Amino acid sequence: MAEVRARVELNVGQRSHIPAEIVSFEGLKDGEEHVALVFNGADKNQEVPLIRMHSECLTGDVFHSSRCDCGEQLNECIEEMHQHGGVLLYLRQEGRGIGLYNKIDAYVLQSQGMNTYEANNHLGFEDDLRNFSDAVLMLQALGLDHVKLMTNNPRKLNALRNAGIQVESVVGTQAHVKAGESGNRHYLATKVEHGSHMLDIDTINKPKSK
Repeated sequence: MAEVRARVELNVGQRSHIPAEIVSFEGLKDGEEHVALVFNGADKNQEVPLIRMHSECLTGDVFHSSRCDCGEQLNECIEEMHQHGGVLLYLRQEGRGIGLYNKIDAYVLQSQGMNTYEANNHLGFEDDLRNFSDAVLMLQALGLDHVKLMTNNPRKLNALRNAGIQVESVVGTQAHVKAGESGNRHYLATKVEHGSHMLDIDTINKPKSK
């Protein structure tokens, strides 16, 4: 599989000028333009690099929607990899694979009381349409078959292990709770209860101190 690399600098939160190498790939299977961000030469210099498979979320990553924790997870990941090295696989799988417009339709249903999984089902989709086979190809192209995985999602862990990628350890992200009527507590609790995500439900349900 062919790849192309270019140096970039990232702005994350209050931080700026975080250097990384952005990698594009030729030969992926699903037709999407997934990319990898390599921090501190982690694909060459770390014996067991930290990696994260992050699914694109325009509303969360870019516009910091109160409905999810995607942008905060992304920033946490980049900060960690800036400090210690790592590889971020940014996967074009908006809305757990249903696409941006369908995700906005799901937002309407969530406003009517459905959770994220129920809304996707109501629109005719399965709970989660994401496929991580291209992520495996990207890791293989980077020469990585022995990794530490940054995730709370057991589906991602199983996808790598089932594909023969050795996952030495799992590093969880924080529970990024956004309080208020339009906050993400219910979203996070649903990920734990329905999707078996490895988050502390007590932290999610704990009221914010004033």
